[in-house]
Amino acid sequence: MAFDTLLGNDRLKQNLAESLAKNHISHFYLISGPKGSGKKTLATLLAQAILCRGSRKPCGTCDPCRKIANGNHPDFITVEDPEHKNVAVKIVRAFREDVFIRPNESDYKIYLFPQDLGVEGQNALLKILEEPPKHGIFLLLTDNPEKILPTVRSRCTELKLQALPRQTLVTYLSARFPETAREDLEAAADRSGGFLGQALELLESGGSVPPQTESVVKALCTADPMLLAETLAPMEKWKRDALSEILQSWLELTEEALAGRSGGSMLSPLARTLSQHRTAPELYETARTLRKAADYTMSNVSPAAVCGWLMWALR
Repeated sequence: MAFDTLLGNDRLKQNLAESLAKNHISHFYLISGPKGSGKKTLATLLAQAILCRGSRKPCGTCDPCRKIANGNHPDFITVEDPEHKNVAVKIVRAFREDVFIRPNESDYKIYLFPQDLGVEGQNALLKILEEPPKHGIFLLLTDNPEKILPTVRSRCTELKLQALPRQTLVTYLSARFPETAREDLEAAADRSGGFLGQALELLESGGSVPPQTESVVKALCTADPMLLAETLAPMEKWKRDALSEILQSWLELTEEALAGRSGGSMLSPLARTLSQHRTAPELYETARTLRKAADYTMSNVSPAAVCGWLMWALR
């Protein structure tokens, strides 16, 4: 098995395998890459390799490997805070104390941080990173290493995941979705930026979109200001995060349609429809408007004001 289940990233996998074969294990790994790049997959494989009892690590079949895969190994601990965007500092401090308790059944205790840590959380983690116990190992996942404090980052072994070659991704997707048209597989590969998780999400969603998205595309295609107003008016009461998310999806849809006007691949049927009914300059202006609306939303402009402005700007 080794690290074979992680697609691509051959040099990274080879370096890890060689280090582990020499028993060179870092106390702190920073695993970085965009959404869908395989951060959790690599973290799981790395934890298995460190605790593995087989000869070719990770073997995937020994007791520790199977327990980690099933999520029930007592020495592989995930640190999360589902109620907040960043892990609360008190949670980090609690696990910082837990590190000094000896492992239950292995030589190491591995702590996985799949969620962002704020500045306070990182500083709390730094205190244990400066002088960790010999059995303590930390795996921190991030989509942007620049969000990590320099003092924290300087103590890590960074594992940076790379985009997959287009053909590698398309070949994998073809085997995973044998009934999907080649055109759609290639479009998913292109839109994913070379990251498997994003490509899978695009294909597995089956093209399902919120009703507001269908309505706004119809309004744009038919130049119907009334339908646009009927779509946006109820959204004035939405939470900021929900509005920001759907505006971002509208922007991506418009950019996909704009790319399609230039001969690029399109996965979404709505993007194809939009590209058929609007010219490239019109799509460019729509994308520019949606980008402004998304920026306004993130700049604390109220959802009501953003939706009201969009009714005027997209009419």
